[in-house]
Amino acid sequence: MLKRLLVSLCALTFVMVGVASAEPIVTESTSNSTVTTNGTNETTVKSPPPSAISPSINTSNSDLCTVGVSGAVQTQILGLSTGQTVRDLNCERLKNAKVMYDMGMKVAAVSVMCGDSRVWDAMMMAGTPCPFMGKIGEEAKELWEKNPELVPSNIEQEERRNDKLEGAAMGGLGVLLLLLAL
Repeated sequence: MLKRLLVSLCALTFVMVGVASAEPIVTESTSNSTVTTNGTNETTVKSPPPSAISPSINTSNSDLCTVGVSGAVQTQILGLSTGQTVRDLNCERLKNAKVMYDMGMKVAAVSVMCGDSRVWDAMMMAGTPCPFMGKIGEEAKELWEKNPELVPSNIEQEERRNDKLEGAAMGGLGVLLLLLAL
């Protein structure tokens, strides 16, 4: 039995030594790959993008009595842009009256304000008529009554406003005709 054990032990040792000294398994592989892509890309711009830009009208100065107005229209063929400033006559009247009042010319300041029919009506309703050729109070009231054609009227203001509206309508009509022609 000892002999069997010794033979088994020897056999096991040989097997272990053989396994321990065995060569590792090495796998080699070579792979070749070729990718060929043929293609053509083409970009054609047929028309430039629309680019009508309205002019910038800066009226941020608070001492100006103007308002900036601008606009632009662009089609595939033609682009138009325009801009202008519009005077605010009431703002000018207020500034002129304030400057005159600050310089001590109070009657002249009131006269400037009385160029507006609304102010003229308010002054008459208050019992303090607008100055007339340097006259104030009852003398001015009598002179206004003798010269009613000199009283500021709403008709003048309406005519000025209608002229502006007519000009704006003509401009809009011109732009519309231009767009229809394109």
